[in-house]
Amino acid sequence: MRSTRLTLLALAFALALAGCGAGGEVADPGVGAPQGADAFLVAQCPDAGIRPNGDKEFTYWSMWNADEPQGRVLSKAIRCFTDKTGVKVNVLWLGRDLLTRNVAPALNTGTVPDLFDQDVSQVMASVVSAGGTQPVEDVLDYRVGEGDLKVRDVLPVASYDFPQNKGPDGKIFEIPYVVFGSAWWYDRTVAGRVVAPKTTDELFQLFDNAKSTGIAALAQDGDRSTSNAALFTQAAVRYLGAGGLTRAAQDKTGDVWRNDVGLYQAAEFVEKIATGRYLIPGWDSAKYPTLQHRWATGEAAYLSLPGWVPSETKEYLAKKGDDRTVSLASFPFPQPPAATHTVAERVPVGFAVAAKAKNPGAAKAFIAYVLNKDILSGVPAVADNLTPRADLPVPESQKDIRAGLTDPAVEQALYLDGVNAVAGGRWVETVLYPLTDSLLRGNISAADFIDAVADKQVKFWRTAK
Repeated sequence: MRSTRLTLLALAFALALAGCGAGGEVADPGVGAPQGADAFLVAQCPDAGIRPNGDKEFTYWSMWNADEPQGRVLSKAIRCFTDKTGVKVNVLWLGRDLLTRNVAPALNTGTVPDLFDQDVSQVMASVVSAGGTQPVEDVLDYRVGEGDLKVRDVLPVASYDFPQNKGPDGKIFEIPYVVFGSAWWYDRTVAGRVVAPKTTDELFQLFDNAKSTGIAALAQDGDRSTSNAALFTQAAVRYLGAGGLTRAAQDKTGDVWRNDVGLYQAAEFVEKIATGRYLIPGWDSAKYPTLQHRWATGEAAYLSLPGWVPSETKEYLAKKGDDRTVSLASFPFPQPPAATHTVAERVPVGFAVAAKAKNPGAAKAFIAYVLNKDILSGVPAVADNLTPRADLPVPESQKDIRAGLTDPAVEQALYLDGVNAVAGGRWVETVLYPLTDSLLRGNISAADFIDAVADKQVKFWRTAK
C-alpha cells in the first residue's frame, strides 16, 4: 500500500470539528449565521480568563494588516485584552511574509517578538526548525473567560495535536484560531449553474464550458509558486493519501517518484491544464494578487485557493469602489482517475511564542483570550473564515468546505500535504517549486517532471544538513 487510510488522528479531527468537544459535548445545532460585522465590533468586551502575573506588556508581530477583516477582529481583541487586564499590546502589522522578512532574521537578536502568527507549516519551516519557538502546551489549561472553560475544553484535540504541530521536543508549538480549507471557487454570476464535479474529467468539462462562452477557465497567479504546486499536490494526495507526499519528499533515493504511478498521474493533471490552454492570459507574467483580482471581476470562471478567498474578494471589490457583487460558491478537488483516497486539505493558522520571548506569560494569556467565544466569533462575522471552535457559526461561503473538514470518511491533510515544511522549507524551494512552475508553464512534460524531481531529490538529500 502506498499510504494508509484515514488515521485515527484525522478521524478525531473530523469528528471534533463536527461538534465533539472535550467530554463529548456537542456543538449547539441551532447555531445560525454569524452576527454582523458591525454588531461584533461594537459589542462589549468579555472578561479575561487569566490575568498575567508581572507582565505589563508584550510584543505581537501579526501576519495580518490592520485594515484587513482579520486585522479588525484582532484589533478589537487587543483593545479588549488591554481593557480587561491592563496589559499593553505592542502590535506590528507586518503581513504574510513576516516569518522570512522579520521573525526568522530576528531570532539571533534581542528584538524577537513575544507572540507571532502564521500557518503551522510555515512556522515549522522558518522558525521551529531554527529553534525559535517554545512549547505552548501550558496554554491548553488557561481559562478563556467563559466560566471554568479552558482552551482544551473549547478546541478539538486534533485541531492542535497533530504531528506537524510538534517541534523536535515532541511538544506543541502553535495554538490555532483560524482554519482555511482548500477549495475551487466560482462566482455564480460568471460560471452560471455549476454541478460540483466528482472527477477531474468533469472538472475539465467545466473548463471547456467556460472557454466556449468566451471567458478563461482558470485564474492563477503564476508568480506564486505555492499555488502552482498546489495544483499538483491536490491530485497527488488523492493517489498517495494524507501524508504520502511528505513521505515521498523524504525518500533520499528518489525511487518513489519513478515507481509510484500516482505521482505521474498527478503530474499529468497539471500538464493537461497547461496544454489545454485553460489558464487566463497573462497568468505567468503578473504579480500576485493581480490574477485573483481579475477572477473577482469576472475575467475567469474558476480559482483554486484556500478559504480566505471570500474575505479577500469582498475587501478588494469594496476598495475598488464599483457596484459589482459576487455570489461565491465552491467545490472540493474532484477525484482523479483511479485515485483511491478522498482528502480534504486545511491550513491551520495560529499563535506561536518565541523561544526568547521576554513576556511569554502575557502572550499566552492573550492566546487564551482570543479563543473566547465572544472574541473568536469575529472571525466568521467579520472575516468570513472558519475557526477551530465547533460552537461558532459557519459563514455561508464556507459551508461546503466545513462539510469536507467534518466528514469522517474523508482523510485530513495539510495544504500541500505539509511538504513546504520539509527540511525547513528548502525541499520545496530547491526541488518542487521550480519544477511545478515549469510543468504548469508547459515547459516540461509530466514524464520530464517525474524524472527531474527524482534526480534533484537525490542531489538535495545528498547535501542537505
